[in-house]
Amino acid sequence: MYCSIIPPYLLRRLAAQREPELSDAARAAKEALRHVPSIQASRALPGPGSHPGMRELKPSPPERTVYDAKFAEQLPGSVVRKEGEPPTGDPAADEAYDGLGHTHRLYAEAFGRNSIDGNGLHLLATVHYGRLYDNAFWDGQQMVFGDGDGQVFQRFTKSLSVIGHELAHGVTQYSAGLVYRNQAGALNESMSDVFGALVEQFVRQQSAAEASWLIGEGLFTDQVQGTALRSMKSPGTAYDDDVLGKDPQPDSMDGYVRTSADNGGVHINSGIPNRAFCLVATALGGQAWDVPGRIWYETLTGGSLAPTATFGAFAKATVASARELFGADSAEHDAVRSAWETVKVRLPGARRSASS
Repeated sequence: MYCSIIPPYLLRRLAAQREPELSDAARAAKEALRHVPSIQASRALPGPGSHPGMRELKPSPPERTVYDAKFAEQLPGSVVRKEGEPPTGDPAADEAYDGLGHTHRLYAEAFGRNSIDGNGLHLLATVHYGRLYDNAFWDGQQMVFGDGDGQVFQRFTKSLSVIGHELAHGVTQYSAGLVYRNQAGALNESMSDVFGALVEQFVRQQSAAEASWLIGEGLFTDQVQGTALRSMKSPGTAYDDDVLGKDPQPDSMDGYVRTSADNGGVHINSGIPNRAFCLVATALGGQAWDVPGRIWYETLTGGSLAPTATFGAFAKATVASARELFGADSAEHDAVRSAWETVKVRLPGARRSASS
């Protein structure tokens, strides 16, 4: 499963630019778009899943290796830093190394997970991929980071939520294996935003109230009118820019986008479950990885979620997880139900909507 952080609709807007001052960005976007057909073909298939026994393994220390592609597109590249070695002085390599470690630590300490696959997977990352490459992606085996075009996007290792997001695609690949299309694909993207945000909050030791709930904060240059790629708290408000356009994410099923583009709108409609998680976290207070993170993690990895799950099926599964973990009369259970009702995803017992 090959998953990238920049939605294809943003790349297409950049690729269509004709202004001389955006020539590097347009060229970089065209280069990144070359990968889209192979990305879509591979993402449409479910991941391998993981053996239930892996949930019982105790977490081991991380094993990280960072490579340098030296602006080529050959993977993995030359080794520049292995586990336990000192910083290289290259910001991209060292940010990648640290980001892998922070992500490993969240899963180990908050959820008792033994690396991305639950079985101590060695974490690999390649930096300086391509020339002015406008993306970061998980290719099913490792992380890959471009340096950005310098006009619209900065280097992709700058954002810890991006690193956490992409590695979470690996967790989904090795657990529920949500197919990368339509609502299941939007859930796949949402899971990555959720755990990407949690990695950042975990490192900063932020409460749900203190967190920005932004994905990709710091990626844009000063030339862009926007704060991040997505806002989990207020989908549709992350950017509003003459070049990139306006953030298209809906914040409830009222704005659900039916489209054949972007594998059925996986980067657009993910705003709906993203907001549901944020609503649960802010309603319960405290640190989001403690309770809502645990509910979402158990739902993703518990073995009951179908690879083709819809928003309604996932909502039902999170309500069941909250009930199992905290009880049917708990504040946690009520918060989860209320969040899905707020974003207008129908729950069992409610009249079904054609959109949910």
